[in-house]
Amino acid sequence: MLERLERELMLVARCTLLTPRDRKGQGGQGGQAGQRGQGGQGSHGAQAGQGGQGAGGRLDRSAYLLLSYLDTAGPMSIGGLADAFGLDVSTVNRQTGALLRAGLLERIPDPQGGLARKLRATTLGADALAADRERRRAGLARVLADWTPEEVARFEEALTRFNREVEADEGRSWPRPEEGVREDVREVCDAGEESAARKTR
Repeated sequence: MLERLERELMLVARCTLLTPRDRKGQGGQGGQAGQRGQGGQGSHGAQAGQGGQGAGGRLDRSAYLLLSYLDTAGPMSIGGLADAFGLDVSTVNRQTGALLRAGLLERIPDPQGGLARKLRATTLGADALAADRERRRAGLARVLADWTPEEVARFEEALTRFNREVEADEGRSWPRPEEGVREDVREVCDAGEESAARKTR
């Protein structure tokens, strides 16, 4: 149950409706995935650290969102990630560059033989994500400790419905079938690469 709730809350965190100034084509401020501005404060008020990690070695919000998405979707290109989060390629390039320098991400050849190199989490990045995920789920468990199972179920149902409506508004489906998530994201990735290629012509 906590795993499903965290997934729904993660999608809310990158909702275009809630962070319009962070979205693609919104001008010079160019937000981070889940943060307002480079090196700024996220919705939790935590100052972003160097290389995607803040105080105590915890991942900052943008690093957590990017690593979580790659964990679910598999290796992706910069263009694919930019399209998935609705951000400019330059913004995602800055974010992933910090994670690459910190050793949390690495570039690999496209497993399907494409020209664009993909990004995936390193062992260090995967371990950092797993540790942060456990802390977040423990926090969820504390917050929901006094809720009845029925209340938790209704909360999850409402979140899922909200996310479904938001994704439908953006032309995507939610929840995505587990067995089809990589194919779904692969389409997003390809579309992002084609869009980036058109801009450079």
